[in-house]
Amino acid sequence: MFDQKSEIEATQGAETSSSEWINELLLGMRLSGLSYRRVQMAPPFGIRFDTDASCAQFHFVAQGPVLLRLGDDEQILASGDAVLLPRGGQHCLLSSPEVQSRDIEQIDSLPLCNDFSCVDECVDIPDGVPPVRLFSGCMQFDLGGMQPLMTLMPAVMHVGTLLSRYPEMLPMLEAMVREASLERAGAAGILSRLADVVAASIVRGWVECDCADIDGWIEALRDPRLGKVIAAVHREPGRDWTVAAMAAEMGCSRSVFAERFRGSLGVSPLGYVTQLRMRLATQWITERQLSIDQIAWRLGYGSQAAFSRAFKRATGKTPGGARGG
Repeated sequence: MFDQKSEIEATQGAETSSSEWINELLLGMRLSGLSYRRVQMAPPFGIRFDTDASCAQFHFVAQGPVLLRLGDDEQILASGDAVLLPRGGQHCLLSSPEVQSRDIEQIDSLPLCNDFSCVDECVDIPDGVPPVRLFSGCMQFDLGGMQPLMTLMPAVMHVGTLLSRYPEMLPMLEAMVREASLERAGAAGILSRLADVVAASIVRGWVECDCADIDGWIEALRDPRLGKVIAAVHREPGRDWTVAAMAAEMGCSRSVFAERFRGSLGVSPLGYVTQLRMRLATQWITERQLSIDQIAWRLGYGSQAAFSRAFKRATGKTPGGARGG
């Protein structure tokens, strides 16, 4: 009985500690809008955003679909979808893959108020061709003392992955659809504030859902040398990581690195790499619908068979079974 009680108390203590870290993160988070655009365009179109890496970019699709391209990665955003790119970067919103993109800064816009403008290129739109309506915001994203967590966030954070856990976000998205689609007084201000709240909710959802063992992450990230290794692994999960390679990133011996890593995160360095790869693989299989070959290549496996064996070992399912096929 004593052991069971101790185990329950330890679990409750860990949950409280994690909750405190989450509260610390959210209290220190500052997400302030720098510029917003309401965009209405008729296909075919392509818009390029060159967002500084120090800023986040938010996109909401009031009426779609639209193709988001970031480097070699592409995903379809449907009506009602919202995404946050926490580290900005060059990316495009396209009506179809073959369309050439134009810099959003070079497209004529109509200023409505401070930091809010409208782009409308729906002149002479053919009958029966619905326009695409978007709302985009460039934001200053500051996590305060937890800024190193930025390096661990995925390049694209999707609201769709959070709706089942946070159904209260749906009315906010529906309100954004209405405000972006109607010419109502005060729409600019309301859209801007809703975008801030939705973007902050996406970050909170990622922290609560994906930051497994956040206490260990925070402690590790507060060690600049160890944090550098973790960031590198998340940045290049498909790299041929060995304990020696990670120790070299940290600038110490393999034994010292492995001991410090396990002491902070409670798992071996290579075990952490495998866990990260399997989390990414599960997301890409179930949410992004990437092929098994694509996933195996991105995660550094020499073949589809090698990846499938690793996935089955880690999750108990085949990749096809995880997809539901």
